[in-house]
Amino acid sequence: MDIATLIGFVGGVAMVLLGVFSSGSSIGGIIDVPSLIIVVGGSYMALFVSSPLKVALGLWGVIGRTFKTYDYGEKTSVQNMVNLAEKARREGILALEEGLEDIDDKFLKEGLRLMVDGSDGAAIRSILENEMAQTEARHMEWAGVVTQWAGYAPGWGMMGTVIGLIGMLNNLEDKSSLGPNMAVALITTLYGSMLANWLFGSMATKLIAQNTAEMNAKEMILEGILSIQTGDNPRILAQKLLTYLDPKTRKTIESDVLKD
Repeated sequence: MDIATLIGFVGGVAMVLLGVFSSGSSIGGIIDVPSLIIVVGGSYMALFVSSPLKVALGLWGVIGRTFKTYDYGEKTSVQNMVNLAEKARREGILALEEGLEDIDDKFLKEGLRLMVDGSDGAAIRSILENEMAQTEARHMEWAGVVTQWAGYAPGWGMMGTVIGLIGMLNNLEDKSSLGPNMAVALITTLYGSMLANWLFGSMATKLIAQNTAEMNAKEMILEGILSIQTGDNPRILAQKLLTYLDPKTRKTIESDVLKD
């Protein structure tokens, strides 16, 4: 569970409620089912128009990723590749084929397989960079759909406002309907703003951050594979890979991988 997302989700609700109570209003004053239907339902339906069916339906699983933490194994990858570099210098690159199936990281395994099969550095880089590009494109497509939802929500909020105002103007003689219609008019704008600025816009940003972290881990692995392929000293390889780690993580393994 990503505690940051949970804090933001619960904290956002708390801040809205605090503002409501501080203004002397009540929770019931900001809850309106027709407004929810217009803004949430309407903006979601817009995604079916702009995206393929599988994307609109699969979006909920992508949103769920913002509530999870992901470990891309950079620390383990550095240690593994230093060990592989030492083995390659002692026994040759072909010796790395042994135990290849025991590696969990598919990207690392694919790169090592290409190296063991005799591919040159240019071919290895081309294949792995293309895989990285395609993976990133998929990630950014999903983040883009969430961003689209954030963009549609305020528009649907404004449509709800117009609907409420139309209902109010059509029934000016019925004073009892003025309040409910005005509530729909104002609350839909509130809901649209909340969806855009509190939920979906922020979720899209987190998905992009997750993609950045994953691409950084893959780029580090690519650099390590090419370093092994060219026969770099394991210490040089370790120094290259440590630059991809944050200072705290780097400090925990630096003494282990920078061997004399």
